Amino acid sequence: MEYGKMLKSNIAVGLDIGTTKVCVVVAEKDEMGKINVLGKGRANSDGLQRATVVNINKTVDAIKAAVADAERESSIRILGVNVGISGAHVNCIHSKSEISINQTGIVNDSDVKRFLEKAKTNIRYLLDIDHEIIHVIPQEFIVDDQEGVLDPIGMAGTTMRGSAYIVVGLRTKIRNIKQCIEKAGLVVSELTFEPVASGLAVMKESEKKSGVVVIDVGGGTTEVAIYFDGAIRYSEVIRIAGNDVTHDVAHGVKALYEVAEALKIRHGCAYSKILKEDETILIEGIEGRPQKSFPKSSLTMIIEARMIEIFELVRDSIKRSGYSEYLNAGAIITGGGALLPGTEALVGDVLGLDVRIGYPERVSGGIKDAVNNPMYATVMGLVAHAFQHHIFESQGFEETKENLIGEAAAPAGEETPQEKPNPDGKKLIDRVKKFWEQL
Repeated sequence: MEYGKMLKSNIAVGLDIGTTKVCVVVAEKDEMGKINVLGKGRANSDGLQRATVVNINKTVDAIKAAVADAERESSIRILGVNVGISGAHVNCIHSKSEISINQTGIVNDSDVKRFLEKAKTNIRYLLDIDHEIIHVIPQEFIVDDQEGVLDPIGMAGTTMRGSAYIVVGLRTKIRNIKQCIEKAGLVVSELTFEPVASGLAVMKESEKKSGVVVIDVGGGTTEVAIYFDGAIRYSEVIRIAGNDVTHDVAHGVKALYEVAEALKIRHGCAYSKILKEDETILIEGIEGRPQKSFPKSSLTMIIEARMIEIFELVRDSIKRSGYSEYLNAGAIITGGGALLPGTEALVGDVLGLDVRIGYPERVSGGIKDAVNNPMYATVMGLVAHAFQHHIFESQGFEETKENLIGEAAAPAGEETPQEKPNPDGKKLIDRVKKFWEQL
């Protein structure tokens, strides 16, 4: 993200390109600071595997379908999007930085920019030509001897040091995502690491400060992000998730994948301890073959085995982070995998932590119930990230109804005019202060 670019619109769009689905949300921020959802779109996707694009055309088609739904519901033509990115190719590096504060002796936004640039420079030697930086997220500032500073702007001192969390990814993987967006007729306003977005959507400030692990169980990957003292400290992408559960079910009951997915959603249970009584499930036969019966207890055992494996890997990830003793607020599970009955209890037993299911927070509007679901956590976090970090410089919107507020896009082939200077003289420092408060 670049600092210093002007806000063009109060409308933001999040685009979550997942392994099983593509989600789009169009929203604006109301006077109370809540996200007012104007429209959403969703389309099935099979152009990705483990959060990595494997079929450009299928991914483009899914993006177009989801965007079309969101445009119809919001009556706004979408041009710019904040896109989520994840996958095993994404890695995070802790970087130290130290600078001298400007001659006034008061930390300003230029000092912060120099601090972050120095943090990036300090890890350049770790990056080869195949990788690029996605995010630079400040963790802590130390102004002279004052430690634990999250917002340094306005503080007096001579030197500022601290740490940043730098997210990097493979250029080719990032390029494929961008290519899909552009082929769908959209503009990439920003790329956001999905564990950061999911955490932003479902965490409360008290949890972020006390120490919490956010676990997003998607279709192709399970994402882990650990927060402590108000900042992200660790993240990891695990290559086992909901699709693996479905494949296990398909193999166990000898059914088509689509039938197994329906069985998982309708009859699935993640933990045998909460299964009160057994029942017989009728399973559709393959290609005209007769139906067959299968005990729900056996289905639960199939699902439970894979879910235990997933959260044992999460437990290993937490141990590797070095923050296992600092998770006073426990764990938050989100994503589509959190919807299976019994998941909360199973995770509590495997991790030994207090657990809750994470739903998108701070959402308002007439269709807020439509996104009040863990599977929309990432896309709502992408919208929230756009609002908090003022990622609007590449986003334009066209009205499709006269009574809606939007911003007309430039005709095809023409450049969008540059934003005029903010007439009220609002300084960048205000926006950067908000940036630190939200991190």
